[in-house]
Amino acid sequence: MFTISQEQLGDLKNRFTRLKENVRLDDKKYELSELKIRQADPEFWKDTDYAEEISRKIKSLEKFIDSYRDLEDNIGMCDLIISEGDETLDPELTQHYESSVKSLEEFELYNMFKDDSDGLGCAIKITAGAGGTEAQDWAQMLFRMYAMYCEAHDFKVDVTDLTEGSPAGIKTVTMMIEGQNAYGLLKCEAGVHRLVRVSPYNAQGKRMTSFSSVFVTPIVDDNIEVTIDKSKLEEELFKRSKGAGGQNVNKVATACRLKYQYTDPETGEVDQIIVENHETRKQRDNRDRAMLILRSILYKKELDRREKEKAIQESAKSEIGWGAQIRSYVFDDSRVKDHRTGYQESNIQKVMDGGIDGFIKAYLLSKF
Repeated sequence: MFTISQEQLGDLKNRFTRLKENVRLDDKKYELSELKIRQADPEFWKDTDYAEEISRKIKSLEKFIDSYRDLEDNIGMCDLIISEGDETLDPELTQHYESSVKSLEEFELYNMFKDDSDGLGCAIKITAGAGGTEAQDWAQMLFRMYAMYCEAHDFKVDVTDLTEGSPAGIKTVTMMIEGQNAYGLLKCEAGVHRLVRVSPYNAQGKRMTSFSSVFVTPIVDDNIEVTIDKSKLEEELFKRSKGAGGQNVNKVATACRLKYQYTDPETGEVDQIIVENHETRKQRDNRDRAMLILRSILYKKELDRREKEKAIQESAKSEIGWGAQIRSYVFDDSRVKDHRTGYQESNIQKVMDGGIDGFIKAYLLSKF
């Protein structure tokens, strides 16, 4: 007798049928062929940024199409094995079935992105909160966690602003992330993240609690209109040291700081938005990137206003301390728990190495 029943396979096939209706595979194949035509142009690599963007899109589409075909093949193999009735192939059936379920869940998750902003890239700002040096070290650990998550998902990451902590860690960092559905996936990370561990910075080896906040905004593209009142915009261009000590001691980078007086259209409250960028040595490029981040922040505010869903933004702005956390990372108990969904992981090292897919999926399913 097979360990996988006809009923289980039937349910899997029904889910796959529903998926086929929404995935628009032919549209993705057409888009891929069009992008490859552009890539074949002899002038393609003259604009490096454009070429890299197209190449990333091609890679993402190829991965999507290949994964879809693998899923289709695995379900076909399950159907074939059960129809033949050869129970000696049960281990192979189980393997194909489990692979199909995992892939199908990933595609179903992909289809949950319905908002226009979900498909955009995003900016993540991490700020150390209560806890001093320990919190600064925690902010750096979160920065590494998101960087590794992005690497695993073939997302491009640019660090546009980083302020080092003293004597260790970072006070704040802003990451620009480009990739398919980057905002749709990472928007649930906005809020306060709580760390509990025996601190390496405490001489007495005491268990300490520290906090860092994560703020996530979608990165707008040229098709999205955002109005910036220039009379409320202040711009500063200056030189900034890239880091203290060693080879960096004499290195400076041009930087741009924007200060924008934002007025909430509903409450009339005024909020100063400060954006700083020193990614390159060219002030014009830094200003353009800073303006992009400012436009993205304003776009996110408009989304919140229209949809009346300000929970993410408010959690990111709340006090970075007790009672505000969305997730706790308790190292001594080998436990990471999301307080919004109840989802937990016991492998802390996996989580800190970017393995946060389970938390993201649980959050998205809770909102579906």
